[in-house]
Amino acid sequence: MGLSSILRKQKEKEREIRVLILGLDNAGKTTVLKKINGEDVNIISPTLGFNIKTLHLNTWKLNMWDVGGQVSLRSFWRNYFEQTDALVWVVDSGDADRLNDCAKELNSLLGEERLLGCTLLVLANKQDLPGAYNLSQISKLLNLDDIKSHNWRIFECSAVTGSNLLEALEWMCTDVSSRIFMHD
Repeated sequence: MGLSSILRKQKEKEREIRVLILGLDNAGKTTVLKKINGEDVNIISPTLGFNIKTLHLNTWKLNMWDVGGQVSLRSFWRNYFEQTDALVWVVDSGDADRLNDCAKELNSLLGEERLLGCTLLVLANKQDLPGAYNLSQISKLLNLDDIKSHNWRIFECSAVTGSNLLEALEWMCTDVSSRIFMHD
């Protein structure tokens, strides 16, 4: 039995998934994490480094890494890529001026060797706000249909109301599970 088989068996026993939450500053990454953890989302400040939370969802243990999205922090994102099973890319659906920048950063991430093959969950956040772009608009602006290197799916959501967050995470866990956990 090789080392990779041993590691897969260990992960299977724990059903542990490492999740990296990224996106531009003010997209709502920390709010997403706090909402799914049942914390107050009324007072959020910019993440100047990273937050780590361990959550339990159904049979999965999710180690969630929320990393700040300010321009000055983006070069440090690569320090968190190792052993990532899923990438959650949070988009501010109402920030039309920054969607091109958002697409550029996502495209750059998808070319990273250490993220190849990981599940990609795109959260089109802030759907509760007037003027938010819908799924098809966000998909087109981010060129999601061109992504062939990752299993991906996009969900409309609101981190403030919690709308669609659970469904999105369940899809992510199922996709990761189908790739890395052995089934009897």
